[in-house]
Amino acid sequence: MRALQIAATGMSAQQMRVETISNNLANMNTTGYNARRAEFSDLHYDQVSRAGSISAADGTVLPTGVQLGLGVRPSGISMHLAQGSLSATGADLDIAIDGNGYLEVTLPSGVTAYTRDGGLNRTGEGLIVTSDGYPVSPEIVIPSDAQSISINGDGEVYAYFVDSVEAQLLGQFSLAGFTNAKGLEAIGGNLFTETEASGPALVSDPGLNGLGTLRQGYLEDSSVDAVREVTELIEAQRGYEMNAKVISAADQMMSATTQIR
Repeated sequence: MRALQIAATGMSAQQMRVETISNNLANMNTTGYNARRAEFSDLHYDQVSRAGSISAADGTVLPTGVQLGLGVRPSGISMHLAQGSLSATGADLDIAIDGNGYLEVTLPSGVTAYTRDGGLNRTGEGLIVTSDGYPVSPEIVIPSDAQSISINGDGEVYAYFVDSVEAQLLGQFSLAGFTNAKGLEAIGGNLFTETEASGPALVSDPGLNGLGTLRQGYLEDSSVDAVREVTELIEAQRGYEMNAKVISAADQMMSATTQIR
């Protein structure tokens, strides 16, 4: 009775789909979050009789054969690369990436990570860091006597002082692009690390080589579409229920077999 195992793989697949949807809905308000989508592929097939094999002495060939599928398996959870809408915050250190690219972040281990979360802060020494305290690369320090700062679309950071009319250039943010951004590994905290699938980071100034520009005083909203997620949740729930009914039907068939006298 293969139906039991086949339906079980279907229930597991729908369960993973629901878990992916629930993670998307949980991150509806996460800055710069991209929705994920569970993807599946069919399992191996039991070739009872292969298509094209000879079925009779006169050379008759089977046009289709008999191939019994053994269920479904998860093939991946892909990231839907879509920019969220930009919300105005007015904060000097809030920057949104308008287009492609990621900010570079240096982790305590020295490893470089990447993020689209532009909600930045500064330490007591004036170093610009993420909300988790990781310094943004290249490192930029804001002097303690700076009255305000300005960040243009090219990522240049200027500071204004009381005793000076002209702004002072403190540094310039860079952005990193990837050949296959879907291949990045999410490590939590709105951070990603590169993998062989993503390819190496291609670092450049904002606005160059297909990278986006920066918008000061804005943050990128999550790209999760709540209506679509709820619709897919209903579909996953119905798929789970139908696979459960298959298990129930297979159980009834086996019960009928055991009751034969």
